[in-house]
Amino acid sequence: MTADTVDEARITDRHFTTAALFALPVRLVIGWTYFSAFWRRVGLADKLNPDLPGYVGEKFNHFLPNALGIGPIIEYLLTHPGLLAVAMTAFTIVEGIVGFCVILGLFTRIMSLAVLGLAFGILLGAGWLGTTCVDEWQIGILGVACGLMLFLSGGGRYSLDGVLADRLPTLAQRKWLCWLASGEISVRKPAVLAGSGAVLALALFTNQHFHGGLYGPLHNKSVAPLIEITDAHVVGNSLQFQVFRTEGVDVYGSFLIGVSVRDDSTGDTVVQLDGTQLSRLPEAAIANRYIAKVKPGAHSLVIPLGAKAQLTIPTEKTRWDATHRYTLVLTDISGATWEQAVSLGA
Repeated sequence: MTADTVDEARITDRHFTTAALFALPVRLVIGWTYFSAFWRRVGLADKLNPDLPGYVGEKFNHFLPNALGIGPIIEYLLTHPGLLAVAMTAFTIVEGIVGFCVILGLFTRIMSLAVLGLAFGILLGAGWLGTTCVDEWQIGILGVACGLMLFLSGGGRYSLDGVLADRLPTLAQRKWLCWLASGEISVRKPAVLAGSGAVLALALFTNQHFHGGLYGPLHNKSVAPLIEITDAHVVGNSLQFQVFRTEGVDVYGSFLIGVSVRDDSTGDTVVQLDGTQLSRLPEAAIANRYIAKVKPGAHSLVIPLGAKAQLTIPTEKTRWDATHRYTLVLTDISGATWEQAVSLGA
């Protein structure tokens, strides 16, 4: 190896060391971001127990209504509670390991790809959530960008990768280890530009998809509740219909204070339940599908974000006329209403 080659290698190594030094604040914070998810669910509270309040699976349920591309995966897990519990535990352990290793700078590059992958999953699942701002979208897209940056920079001198490289210099010179941990790698400028462009394209696409951030009206699906009504019909002496809450605040339920059926032919209300009556619905009248459950509250029927259930309302005193048209009307405590045509018969 010539003197010029040695000098060039030293300069390149110095460049990577400097880049990693500049990235140190990001590495520490992004590492804590993921390790803290593990710490909150295991160290500060037990959020992995399906039988306790605050179960992380219910938060996962909140992602479902407007997840991008991974909705079927989320729904499959929600309809298999045992598998969901395993997945949430595994996901939490992975977040803990990745976050801890990123903070320490151990196998920084492979862990940075894990950061990128975790952030990408958060972006697709929860990028539409955020009550005061585009909270989850920002967390997801910044995690993707930080993951790419840490992959390019490595851990540098202030990392366990750097300590191991100083103590085992022969091993540290192996290219495959540099790609997994830290140190000099051969990355051409066009590749960096392409990766950065891909992250920017992902940011613009998801920002527009979830929030209309590029053109058209801005929208935030986390502000006001929205309930979808399907399969409203009368069978025997009961009114049955399915509700699915697809928008609104994830930590605050929609509170139904009214369920009524209007005879469109006469304008009369033929079925009417107020909040007090809805709060007394028996458990048998509510068939929940997911982890987030529709349930009676103190003064209303509570419908959390992502909850889907079939409701059965007794209507023994109602006389249905097959020649008339009927409309089901749900009323939220906010004053919002949702309507759906009612069919007679099974």
